[in-house]
Amino acid sequence: QVNLVESGGGSVQAGRSLKLSCQLTERDSTLYCIGWFRQAPGKEREAVATTYFADGTTFYDDSMKGRVTSSRDPTKGEVNLQMNRLKPEDTAMYYCAALRVGVFQTGTYCRQKPARAYTYWGQGTQVTVSS
Repeated sequence: QVNLVESGGGSVQAGRSLKLSCQLTERDSTLYCIGWFRQAPGKEREAVATTYFADGTTFYDDSMKGRVTSSRDPTKGEVNLQMNRLKPEDTAMYYCAALRVGVFQTGTYCRQKPARAYTYWGQGTQVTVSS
């Protein structure tokens, strides 16, 4: 069982930045893909970025590519999503999710995994960007 707790959401003006954090509450969070997803009202959940916690390998999806950086801090057991040059269309609930990786898998396993593949989800944190 992995519990995920997101934080860092809020309301900002377009062009500003926000940093989201996903805290993993498991002693050994190494063998997990940690994905960031977002969902706006009336829209499907879409992927933003995925980080393989063991070595920090990260993949970015098209939704925010070039404006986000996902990184992990093993000492804190967290993954952070730095979002820059935010736009009103980035307004959504942002979630982090965890997918267990087999011991013989590498970070490439985390690439382009759909939301339905993830087992554990946080409660989400709201990001609102005004024009």
